[in-house]
Amino acid sequence: MDAVKHQARYKRSAVKTATIHDFEVQVGPVQIEGPSRYFDVDSQGADWRTMSRVYVFDHDEIVKSLNGRPTLHRMVSGYLSAARIVWEGGALSYFKHAWRFGLFFLFPFLLVAIGLALSVLIGTAPYWLGLDTSHLILSAIVAYVVFFRLFLPWSDRWHTLHLFSDWELAVAVASLEKPYFKQWAEDSLASVRAALAEPADEYVISSHSMGSSIATQVIGILVEREPSLFAGKRITFVTLGGAILQCALLRSAEVLRARVGAIARMKEIFWFDVQCLTDAINFYRCQVVALAGHHDAPQPPIVFIRLKHMLSPERYRRIKRDFLRVHRQYVLDADVRTPFDFTLMTAGPRPAASFVNPS
Repeated sequence: MDAVKHQARYKRSAVKTATIHDFEVQVGPVQIEGPSRYFDVDSQGADWRTMSRVYVFDHDEIVKSLNGRPTLHRMVSGYLSAARIVWEGGALSYFKHAWRFGLFFLFPFLLVAIGLALSVLIGTAPYWLGLDTSHLILSAIVAYVVFFRLFLPWSDRWHTLHLFSDWELAVAVASLEKPYFKQWAEDSLASVRAALAEPADEYVISSHSMGSSIATQVIGILVEREPSLFAGKRITFVTLGGAILQCALLRSAEVLRARVGAIARMKEIFWFDVQCLTDAINFYRCQVVALAGHHDAPQPPIVFIRLKHMLSPERYRRIKRDFLRVHRQYVLDADVRTPFDFTLMTAGPRPAASFVNPS
């Protein structure tokens, strides 16, 4: 999603949250100033008013580039990335610390492998059925149609090849070997500086899913190079559906693990992690900082949310078996008043840190 789509999703959720919590909200359009993309949010209740500026650090151009390649290229690159994750100990660590995340890792690769195996069986049918080899041309055509025209479109409901690219990007974020990601991170620094230069009562850095690994790389650069940027500011770092360990558990992620520790030790930054039992794509009950090798650093407190308590029974039944949809709920609206709400955290009257111990 690009900044415009992020703003549209935020606006939809904010309007619903405002209705549930009885306040008014105005979400402005996306503004572009140099490398920065942001939109303003004006929230007002009976005895409070909050004006927020939301900077969006989207990486949709990277995703589009990865997904825009030929299908075979995407498949080969995806399987090579999966092999590297296994080789670097990531897969074993996933199952050790969060077995459901391990299954999430295996899912797209196993699904496509099943489709490939089925297609190979169809393509080689003349051999094992004892037919004349002249039928091989026909069976090869049928195998091609089954895999590329039937199976892959059917598997799109689970964003299967998108997940291939996701794991390829995970390796790039962990290893910092790909110039496209290193350049994206460097380009983002100017926008982060611009945000931190604006006067504010509070600066909330929120990230979702693998975006938390990306945010850690970017914020970590500034902690290393320009720690004075954070001096005298109230800064809260919120990792939603925390999946930093998706990247940090790879052996090549030495820099990422070091930056996890640097952020955790930065006294100006208060970090907390939001997790959900129903979400299979997070490291539930895992202490991210400790597992990144920093047992002596302050450990981010964990805020647990329950989707059953946030959504109507009808909505919960509709999404509970869609693991990717469940994983997005952290940044979406609830159906009832709940202790945690993304809109209230980013544009409400209370400091973001107060959501660790909601009243």
